[in-house]
This record gives sequence, structure tokens and C-alpha cells, in this order.
Amino acid sequence: MRSRSDLPTLAVVARRSAWPAAAARIAEPFGARRVALRVPPRAPRTTLAMRQGMATTLPWLVEPAPALSWVEREGPRRWLNVAVAAASLVLTLPLMAVIAALVKLTSHGPVFYRQPRVGVDRRALSYARGNTRRHFDHGGVLFTMIKFRTMRVEADRGRQVWASPDDDRVTAIGRVLRRLRLDELPQLWNVLKGDMNIVGPRPEQPDIFVYLRERIEGYQRRQRVRPGITGWAQVNLPYDRTDDDVRRKLALDLEYVRHQSLLADFAIMLRTPAVMLGIGRRPGW
Repeated sequence: MRSRSDLPTLAVVARRSAWPAAAARIAEPFGARRVALRVPPRAPRTTLAMRQGMATTLPWLVEPAPALSWVEREGPRRWLNVAVAAASLVLTLPLMAVIAALVKLTSHGPVFYRQPRVGVDRRALSYARGNTRRHFDHGGVLFTMIKFRTMRVEADRGRQVWASPDDDRVTAIGRVLRRLRLDELPQLWNVLKGDMNIVGPRPEQPDIFVYLRERIEGYQRRQRVRPGITGWAQVNLPYDRTDDDVRRKLALDLEYVRHQSLLADFAIMLRTPAVMLGIGRRPGW
């Protein structure tokens, strides 16, 4: 449509192929009112990171889902994740049986711990912060992540906080499991279900995700891929303790999102066991 001075104007940034659907979704909240839509020709990709306050005449942004082909999205890389997860489950079943027995015998409560986490977000439309994004929109599909229980029962009731290696809520056996990252083994099932990949940004708790998205520019963009059990940030940086730590990890997560490949996944998978055993950098899950 052509822009007219007597109509409210919305700036739109989207792939040409996604334009009809994006335009319809943008215009929907305005009902029967006439709205002029402008599409910048050759808008640079960095335009997607603009804040609402940077230009009052550009209050809306459309952030397209990653342009992944079927082969990239569900092809060899996904098959690799399923194959590695299935093989790892078979190979680690005896170890997981021992861990389950130790967890059950050394503390009261269930063997497994289930918690909601924020997953992949491949929607074609994402609203600018502070405009129409609802607070309860967690920016991705919520799923239930499974791990071995390492804390006392009800230790986190009523609060969601970052994990730390010296958390006083952790049980004795849980401290060992966390140090070796063995508490994450049940997430292989999440990989088979399609909630996660072996490699990707670590999934965050919903409340913490909303908090970080509001404080750190670009945090939402890490949700363009499935979360992972391990990732580029985890094999390079330690635990998060401050917002600055999160920013450093986010930089590595976005580097992975931009350059994701089968070779990169292989490299991170091969590097993960050494990091888990303390060879090289401390793990930062």
C-alpha cells in the first residue's frame, strides 16, 4: 500500500515472502480503521534490533522467523540430534539407573525434577518491547524440562533463581551430579520429543526469561533455535551470576545462532565431555 500523510504509519521489516501474512497480522488490531503500511526497500538486518524509542515514527517492528529451509530445520542436523540422543540414552541407561537409586536413597522426594522452560520461537511476528507484547508472552513455546533432582524437595517453591555451583539448597549427591553435569542426562528425552537439541542456547525459566528480555537488548533472538543440553556459551563461560555474565553468554549464543551448522554442532558435542570433566574451562550450564 502507498503511505498517505493522513493515515497512521507503521514501519514494517519482513522478508518479501512473509509480507502478506505479516501485513495482515499487523493491521488486525486496528479493526476497520485505515492504516498505511511502509516497507523499507533493502532494510538492513540490524534494523530488527531498533528500540521503540529510537524513532517515534517507527513504533512497530516485524521480526521474521529464521529463514531455515526444510533440510536445515528438520534435515541432517535434526537427525544428528535424534541419533546422538537415542544412542546416548542406550549407553547411559546403566549409569542413570545408579544415579536414580542414589538420589532416591539419599534424600526424600522424587528422582526426577520437572520444570517449565522457554523453548523455540519461530513465529513470524514479534512486537517491539513496551508496545503490544503482553507480559505473559514468554517469547517461546513452554515445555517441561526433565533432570535428576539435585535439590531438597520444595527448595525453590515460590521463587525462580539462577543456579550456582555453591547453592546451599543442593543435596550432597546433587552437588556431585551438578559438578559433572550428570543431572542433565534425562534431557536426552527432551531431545527425542523435539523440545530441545543436543546443542543450542540453554533454556531459561519463564520468569527469569521475561526479566532478562526486558533488561538485555536482543535476548529474545536466542529463541530462534531449539534450546540445547550444551552450547557454545556453556563450553566457554562459567555460571551466570550477574546481568553482565548473561550478556557475555548471550553474545556467544547469538554467534551460534548466526553461524549454526552441522560442523559446529559436532565440534561442541566433542568438546563438551572434556569441559564436564574439568579439562579446560569450567562448565557454565
